[in-house]
Formats: sequence, structure tokens, C-alpha cells
Amino acid sequence: MLGLACVTTFAHSAVALDRTRIIFNGSNNSVSLSVSNKNANLPYLAQAWLENENLEKATTPFAVLPPLQRLEPSQTSQIRVEAVESRIASLPQDRESLFYFNLREVPPKSDKPNVLQIALQSKIKLFYRPKGIELTPTEISNTPWQEKLILLKRGEQVIAQNPTPYYTTIISVKKSRDAKPIDDTDAIMIAPFSEAKFPITAKEMGNSPVLTYINDYGGTPKLQYQCQADSCQLVKKAKE
Repeated sequence: MLGLACVTTFAHSAVALDRTRIIFNGSNNSVSLSVSNKNANLPYLAQAWLENENLEKATTPFAVLPPLQRLEPSQTSQIRVEAVESRIASLPQDRESLFYFNLREVPPKSDKPNVLQIALQSKIKLFYRPKGIELTPTEISNTPWQEKLILLKRGEQVIAQNPTPYYTTIISVKKSRDAKPIDDTDAIMIAPFSEAKFPITAKEMGNSPVLTYINDYGGTPKLQYQCQADSCQLVKKAKE
């Protein structure tokens, strides 16, 4: 008991990224990220790497440079994700591919006894978007592909079908525009040209559901549906 009382845990993050997701367009050779040390007094190490969609460490078809760097107090630096030209062609060119960018902060060794230090880690999605399906900012804003999401009821199951070549992430479901989000509805990511089952029943979803998704910029627009029988149709973008 006395030993535990002497342990101090630092659980706040010092190293931060400038975004919540990475869109790697096929027409680009690399993407640069800003990484900052928010601690004004201590230097930190920043370790970066990629994982594939199965959360396995991936060294191709991208390289992360530098994989490890020292950030002085309040310093901002860059991390570059580069496409390995000889390997990038192995990815599907008719749809997005999913990777995960990891950033781990390594604090300096404490000069105080009985201190437990934690190396915090951030993980964000990296979507490789082939050149043939790249989107302009106008297309992303005015004709979002998420509006093509098909919502179905199969008995008591709720199924979302994604007929597009892009990943779609739904972060909440409400029974109606004025209702609260349904409890225990974790974020659901629907891969290109596939479908996913929601962890709610058709009864819980109701006949006028509102879905919230995440767009390329980290925004959270809403979509409202009207259900009849087993099919739900998008009726309009729901107001915030």
C-alpha cells in the first residue's frame, strides 16, 4: 500500500499531430504531417510507424520518415509518409486501401524515484486513394459519397451497404433528428463495395433515423433517412 502511494502517473499527452486522419492521394508521392511537443519544459522522442488494416506493422508500400526524432520543448517538426513507387502499384486501384498511422511519445527519464512514466500512443487512419478515384474539395463538400449509403432492415438486423470505392465511417445513430444518440453504438467503418451490420435492432433505429459520419476533414455531417418496410431512403441532410 505504501509503495503504491509513492507512484506517480503522467497520463496527459505531450506530443500531438495536426490532424485526425490522413488522405493519401495517388497523384502524390508523399504526405507531410506536423507533430508538436506541447510540453514547454521537457524534450520528448516521437516514434512513428504504419500498420495495415489487420493492425500488423507495415514497412511497405509506404515509408515513414523519420521513424524516430527528438522534439525539444514547444518544438514543431515534420513527419513524412512516402509512397514506395515499386510497391504502391500492388494496392487496388479501383478502391481505397486502409492503413493506420501510429505516433508514440517517449518521455525523458525521470530523475525522481518511484515514478511510473507512460509512453502514450496515438493511432489515426490513413486512406490511400488511387489517382483514378481522387476527389476535388468541391466534390467532397457538395456531393459526398456517404449520401450513397444504403440502409436496410433484415428482420431485426440493421445493415448498411456501401456501393462506393471509399470507406465510410458512421459514428452515431439517432432514432430521429431530435433524439439522443442510441447508447452503445460504437463507430462503424464500412469498407468499399461491402456491407456492415449495426449493433442495434431495427426497432431501436426506428423509421426516421439520423446517421452521423466523419468526412475527410474530420467534420461530422448528418444524414436523415425515412424507412418503409425493409428499405430506408435518404431524404435530406439533417440539420445540425
